[in-house]
Amino acid sequence: MDPRRVLIFREVARLGSLSRAATALGWTQPAVSQHMQRLEREVGLPLILRSARGITLTEAGSVLLGHADALAARLGAAEAELQELASLRKGSLRLVAFPSAAAVLVPPLLAELATSAPDLDVRLTEAEPPEARDQVLSGEVDLALTFTHHRTAATGGDLLEVVLFEDDLRAVVPADHRLAGRKRAIDLAELADERWIAGCPRCEEHLVSATAEAGFVPDVRHRTDDYVVVQRLVAEGLAVTLLPQLALTAAPNPHVRALAVRSSPRRRVSAILRAELTGNPAVAAAVEALRTGPREVL
Repeated sequence: MDPRRVLIFREVARLGSLSRAATALGWTQPAVSQHMQRLEREVGLPLILRSARGITLTEAGSVLLGHADALAARLGAAEAELQELASLRKGSLRLVAFPSAAAVLVPPLLAELATSAPDLDVRLTEAEPPEARDQVLSGEVDLALTFTHHRTAATGGDLLEVVLFEDDLRAVVPADHRLAGRKRAIDLAELADERWIAGCPRCEEHLVSATAEAGFVPDVRHRTDDYVVVQRLVAEGLAVTLLPQLALTAAPNPHVRALAVRSSPRRRVSAILRAELTGNPAVAAAVEALRTGPREVL
């Protein structure tokens, strides 16, 4: 059976007349009559008896009307539920973010959503960009906060990237370092003789690339992704490092100094999502909040 014809039949049965149903639907009476004839052929039974006073239902018509009412009720419930999703009165948002974004960018985002869409079910997990990208591709999450260094493509295939901002990388030295009081930007070459701390493989690759442009190979003595550990090592005078401003905001340490670098190495912080989710109200609201959110903390 064509569900549309079942709903047209319901209108005919409810109003008791082909002409009144046609008026209610905004159609012509012959068009409604043709749909009834085709529906009767589909079910193989007569559904209505026509007379000058209107129509009456056959036994088969009475049975079908009960199902037509149920179909209309389910469609009405679906429409109402979809409207709740569209207006963010219900629904869910699955979000994944790298650690410093989870510490700095996500809390104000969740606070804003809690105010503007209090019934939205938001779930956060933490993951580094490669894992986050895979989770978006597989459909495990709706939206990911990631970063890429400028020589790296952030997305591909079915993914859409929304660039949020450029995150400056700072040279981090002990508070008593010879360059700690420098107000102007330094050259990385001024740190060529230092011991270094590297982070994740992608971050270390970017460090090696940046120092190569400055004319030296860094003497990497320690490797850790933990920004708290990194800054404690620096504070103890054991090494220097490059850290993004977002990480310094997430885990400030008063015993280190973050210096601007003249070559201005940066990473790109983005939200990535599957292209088909751009019309998802919860995802769209989150992306807009991230795009327009305050940057004072940076």
